Order: sequence, then structure tokens, then C-alpha cells
Amino acid sequence: MSQDKTRRFTQLDVFTGRALYGNPLAVVHDAEGLSDERMAAFARWTNLSETTFLLPPTDPQADYRVRIFTPTGELPFAGHPTLGSCHAWLQAGGQARGDHVVQQCEVGLVRVRRQAEGDVQRLAFAAPPRRRTGPLPDDLLARITAALGLPRDAIRHHEWCDNGPGWAGVMLGSAGQVLALQCDYAALGDLKLGVVGPHAAGHDAQFELRAFIGDGDYEDPVTGSLNAAVAQWLIGAGLAPARYVAAQGTAMGRAGRVFLEHDGSDVWVGGEVAGCIEGQVRL
Repeated sequence: MSQDKTRRFTQLDVFTGRALYGNPLAVVHDAEGLSDERMAAFARWTNLSETTFLLPPTDPQADYRVRIFTPTGELPFAGHPTLGSCHAWLQAGGQARGDHVVQQCEVGLVRVRRQAEGDVQRLAFAAPPRRRTGPLPDDLLARITAALGLPRDAIRHHEWCDNGPGWAGVMLGSAGQVLALQCDYAALGDLKLGVVGPHAAGHDAQFELRAFIGDGDYEDPVTGSLNAAVAQWLIGAGLAPARYVAAQGTAMGRAGRVFLEHDGSDVWVGGEVAGCIEGQVRL
């Protein structure tokens, strides 16, 4: 049976230099021959927010191809799976053909660069363009305020942040307000919602983010796709500097840090990756 073979397996923690404080990711290497159904079944079994499968590229410009699954379906793009998959591919001996690693996923080609800051090594991906932009409609804002238990005037700014997963974004007046939120997922419905607020001066991060997944009834610890789209929105609107750090996962006992930078043409989304588990899986 072609699917019944031993494959390399890696489990990582993304957007942290310390294992157990970021967002976990499962990576299956050498995933050729696995059916969509088998990939989906394994992603349900790991029960992580995302599980990825590394494949040979079908685009000649790409270094590798990745497919990204949640326990409920496949995503065209996601941020922490991009950095984690790239880290796993490099650790397994992958060699980029150019200055950047080029990842092929359902949203297209995504460039990933390696960064060094002192002894700290980070990966960063170039944020893909948003599929939907502009202000959120009034009926959706009413659903969001009901789900978060907020008055309408607590939302200072709002914007579609959809770069594949379908994010909607709202900005509150402070990081403290963001951290105090309790989400009513039933009221949120099937919406994927990002909430951002600024930290006071002196904090190591300029913004705090939280990501509420209405169609899964859970909070994502550290979310690369959301941070990518929020950075495009905030920097483009003059609500954030061209370079900043975002904290995420604080309310869940994590310590995720996402490094955002606009270089004049692209927004780069960076972070550290910590290894947790290496072994083999039979699929």
C-alpha cells in the first residue's frame, strides 16, 4: 500500500525561541503518495491548529511545496505553518536555489528569508496580498461587538484582513482591553476575528493581538497570517510604524513574538522557531 510507509516527522513551536510558548505545528516530510483524505485524517488526529505536508514543487520557481490542514479542512495559506514548514525543510537538508527560500502553497509562491540578529536566528515570510480589504460592514460589526461584549465605540478602527483564511480585524484602544476580552463563540458564528490594541511605552512589543476562530470555537495562540494582514492594514493606514513587534498568546500563557517590517515594497513577518519532537510517522 503506497500510503503505508515510514515518513520523517517534526513537531515545532513557532514564533518563540522557547518550546511550549508559541504555536505548535506538526510537519510530515516526504508526503508524496498521501491522499487528501489521509492528510485530513492525520491533521484531525494531531488536533493541532495546523499540520503540514511537504511535497516536491510543481512550480519550477519553488523550492518545495506545502499543503496546510487544520482539523476541519485545508487552508490556502497560513503564517506559522509557513515559517515552521520552512524551518523543518531546512533542518532536513533543504537547500534554497536563490537568496530566499520559495515556498509553493495553494495561495501561490511565498518567499521566506533567513535573518540573524546577534545570536538570534529568525525566519520571515513576505506577506501575500490581501484578497479582501476595506472597512467591515455594519452588520458584521454588530456581531463582533456582541461576541466580544463591547460597545460599538470601543472599536477604534476596523478592516478586512483576508489573505486566505478570511480574517476580519478590529482595533481597540489598548492592549489591556484586548487581554481582558472573553469571546462568545456562538455569537461570533463562523467568523475568524483578529483583535489588536497598542501596548504602553516600555513594553517589549508595540501591539497585543488575539485571534478568535468562530468556526472552530477556539483561540489561536500566535497567528502569522493574521499578523501579516494586520501589519499591511496598520502600516498602510499610518496606525503603526514601518517596523514593530507584536505579542500574541499572552492570555493563553504563551509568549509569542512576531516581528513585522515594511521594507518599502513588502511586509515581512518574522519569528523564531523552536524544535520539540523529531521522529517518524507511519502513514
